[in-house]
Amino acid sequence: MESLFLTRVLDALRSGGDEVLFSQDGLETGYGHALDLVRRMYAGLPEHGVVAIDAGNRPETVLLQIAAQLRGSTVLLVAASASSPDRLAAVEAAGVTILVTEQPSDWPAGDARVTTLDELVDREGTDPAELPESVTAIFPTGGTTGAPKLIRHSGIYDGMAHIFAPDPAAPGRTLLIAPMTHMTGNATVLGAILRRESVVLLRGFDAGTVLDAIAEHRITTLSLTPARLAAVLDHPAMTSTDVSSVRQLSLGAAPLPPRRLAQALEVFGPVVGQGYGLTEAPMIASISAAELGGRPERLESVGRIVPGMEARIDDGEVLVRGLAMMVGYHGSAPIGDGWLRTGDLGRFDEEGYLYLLDRANDVIVTGEHGTKVYSTVVENALARHPLIRSVAVFGVPGDGGEGERVHAVVVPVASGALSAEEVRAEAREFFGREHFVPSDVDFADTLPLTAIGKVDKRALREPFWAGHRRHIA
Repeated sequence: MESLFLTRVLDALRSGGDEVLFSQDGLETGYGHALDLVRRMYAGLPEHGVVAIDAGNRPETVLLQIAAQLRGSTVLLVAASASSPDRLAAVEAAGVTILVTEQPSDWPAGDARVTTLDELVDREGTDPAELPESVTAIFPTGGTTGAPKLIRHSGIYDGMAHIFAPDPAAPGRTLLIAPMTHMTGNATVLGAILRRESVVLLRGFDAGTVLDAIAEHRITTLSLTPARLAAVLDHPAMTSTDVSSVRQLSLGAAPLPPRRLAQALEVFGPVVGQGYGLTEAPMIASISAAELGGRPERLESVGRIVPGMEARIDDGEVLVRGLAMMVGYHGSAPIGDGWLRTGDLGRFDEEGYLYLLDRANDVIVTGEHGTKVYSTVVENALARHPLIRSVAVFGVPGDGGEGERVHAVVVPVASGALSAEEVRAEAREFFGREHFVPSDVDFADTLPLTAIGKVDKRALREPFWAGHRRHIA
């Protein structure tokens, strides 16, 4: 039986004709031209094997993925956020047979596996003789909490083919901000193709550019991480930009401070939803704007478990299993019906809504009784302050490396807008317990982000833990 995903993708490319599929930097790529690019790259790829893709947000990146999967190859999507050693390690661990990149200089000279996107496109095209039964893609983890693992996905693609269909009313216009080589961006662009929509591609994130794109292209669908949503909401052009075309604004990658979610609902209207997932299990829980109406306490929830998935709490940690799961980690046995430990700490309320407290390794053990402080709880409390634009909280080693202190890095609305003591007083007033109060407060103009838009706490922590054998104390 032929892959339903590839069958549906080819049907969309063939039937789309001159309709615009991609728009980027003033240039448009129609569905028919996209099909021609797939045929050209397909002709230059070997049967089967493992194809690594190291490229940014451009039409050829996702079209190469389709071409390789038509060849029956496994596709390794090289994470945009990965360090050079991690990128090399991923390619070696996956057994890559051909590596396609925009920047061959980023890879070891003389590696016969390396070719470029432009070299693949510059050839005569050919049609696939037959379609494989399934597709497989490998995603390295983001690497913000340690060395990346290689995550194999297969069934999720046929699942997308069942879920996504063209809107009979009118095709939508999707704004793609996340990297195509990340699960969120990958699912977004492939979902848009299956819905036969237009996709406006951004090469990176800039809040003003996002607002310009929404207004110019009348964007109907986009996804943002909390840090990027905050930048959009705080941008001076926000109040003068017409965002009425947006029908779906999805938020994910990290729990959103309740104040920001309420602000997004006020600005964009009842089109804002929040989702919770991992690269290993992209869809675990979700919550819609309708579920938030009149229930302010749900602003802190990531929603209820989606159909086809199960979740439970074990020793404070969220465990999941179900249809949206990965096949397994590359080189390890398939996960099957087993439970996946998410590394997230959470709780359910009596109505089945999930509330995330922190990453398991973001717990700060502090105070004279070794009290556990969840950094997200402190961040949400401080984010209520009107003079705080964004904040990151994490543990740093105490004096002599013994114990941990709560440390905060604050981005104020303006330089000098508040003092460290005012930040500490906010936490003290909210919690009424000293161990929640940051021992130290630093101020910054911005918080560092990974390539997929998460606050990079690893980068923030690193200077404090340099020289320590472990990153806990």
